[in-house]
Amino acid sequence: MGLIRYLKEEVATVKKRDPAAKSTLEVILCYPGLHAMLCYRFSHWLWTKKLCLPGRIVSNMARFFTGIEIHPGARIGRRVFIDHGMGVVIGETSEIGDDVTLYHGVTLGGVSLKKEKRHPTIEDGVVIGTGAKVLGPFVVGKQARIGANSVVVKEVPPGTAVVGIPASAVRARDEASELQHDQLPDPIANAVRCMIDRIVELEKEIGELKKRN
Repeated sequence: MGLIRYLKEEVATVKKRDPAAKSTLEVILCYPGLHAMLCYRFSHWLWTKKLCLPGRIVSNMARFFTGIEIHPGARIGRRVFIDHGMGVVIGETSEIGDDVTLYHGVTLGGVSLKKEKRHPTIEDGVVIGTGAKVLGPFVVGKQARIGANSVVVKEVPPGTAVVGIPASAVRARDEASELQHDQLPDPIANAVRCMIDRIVELEKEIGELKKRN
């Protein structure tokens, strides 16, 4: 794909997924996620040509200017949207499919020091909420959603929403439905519901003990 065609596709992706984007010029000049992806494409090209040090230098410069760290060894598909982006970290052996959305503070990290596949594989259409950490060499299936601030340490089936620390499934979704960030599970609300359920259970137990006495 030529540079101009690629840039047009990336700009169209941003304008489609961010209602705050007002114009093509604004996206080109003011979106660090776009800048980081452009730098990544160049650094990854250098990496594939065995020019590892130049690739890392380009990657490091991109991190300095955008706050987004993408290792040049990562493999990233098309139409990947990094919204806001500050604090996003994508590790060396990460693999990301097409049409993936990452919000700020997302980490695709590893839990091993061995020189092997140690970062996650994110399949097509996944949405990862703000501050989420996906740690380990497992697969997050197509169209899955990861709630804000969740910590994911095991495989996520396709079409599943997960939330929490460690993350667990809260529901499956229809793969044909449109991805909306505001439909991601709310970890705080989920925790509050669990607390309320537990309080109700404790009140019942106290009531039964009073009856026995």
